[in-house]
Amino acid sequence: MNQKHHCSVYLGDELAKYGFGNDHPFGPKRHHVFEQEFYKQSLQEKVDILAPQTIDQSTLELFHTHDYVEQVKQQSKLGTGFLDMGDTPAFIGIYEAASYVVGSVCDAVDRIISSEYKHAFIPIAGLHHARRHIAAGFCVFNDCGIAIEFLRHQHNVQRIAYIDIDAHHGDGVFYSFENDPDVIFVDLHEDGRFLYPGTGAETETGKGNAKGMKLNIPMPPHSNDEAFMQAWNTVEEFLLKHGAEFILLQCGADSVKGDPITHMEYSEKAHAHAAKRLCELASQLCEGKLIALGGGGYNHNNIAKTWTAVVDSMTQV
Repeated sequence: MNQKHHCSVYLGDELAKYGFGNDHPFGPKRHHVFEQEFYKQSLQEKVDILAPQTIDQSTLELFHTHDYVEQVKQQSKLGTGFLDMGDTPAFIGIYEAASYVVGSVCDAVDRIISSEYKHAFIPIAGLHHARRHIAAGFCVFNDCGIAIEFLRHQHNVQRIAYIDIDAHHGDGVFYSFENDPDVIFVDLHEDGRFLYPGTGAETETGKGNAKGMKLNIPMPPHSNDEAFMQAWNTVEEFLLKHGAEFILLQCGADSVKGDPITHMEYSEKAHAHAAKRLCELASQLCEGKLIALGGGGYNHNNIAKTWTAVVDSMTQV
């Protein structure tokens, strides 16, 4: 496909296969409801659609331990048991499905670094709970963390800003880079006293040389767009203060009103605003280099309207 636009979107059954069955909150229909709304709004006229890509094991191990990756491979063949303490079940082919998530994100990194695109959106991605040695919260491989390591090892990009507006705290990213002063971490999430994983207090600002380089903003349950916009001003000030060579946005739709497992009450306008402003900041700071990752979201209507609003915003900058 000849490139026509500055923004790309990854769509395909390989991404849809990352899901834990129709009875699980993180099921395969999440991809399809976004895809249907994407075409309904004719967004294919504003972006380039790219096929999902897979990745090699050595790239997975830029972030994850070798033993953990091997464990996923073995359980992927058997399709039994859990990859964590009980949230993330194995299924036959889970290694391959999770590798397509990571591969698509890394392919987007390559294309943006080479100036083929400025922005990219990957709907089934943003698996921010997985730690280096274990799965967590429906997340097998942490594509966010791998993208950070990939940017460094493959492209020598050091200062990376990670912004997360999913209802859940991005603990797998935060604690993996808590001591890293070059990962600018910003996370607006439902207060951990009321929601999994229970982390991300305002006092968690980084450790060692990285102290003050992380911004956690726990939001009260039932926070609305007005509360989001007030908090967002702090986000922009923080990013402008610290700068970045590349921006990653995790835009989980589970912070939109009506999600079955969270208590937040944003509308899709909050996510659209975040995406547009971050694209504008990316233009100012790093020649537009930005990837948005779908993240969580367990109300199908919310997924459809929120992620399409994000993509539409990304096409405008």
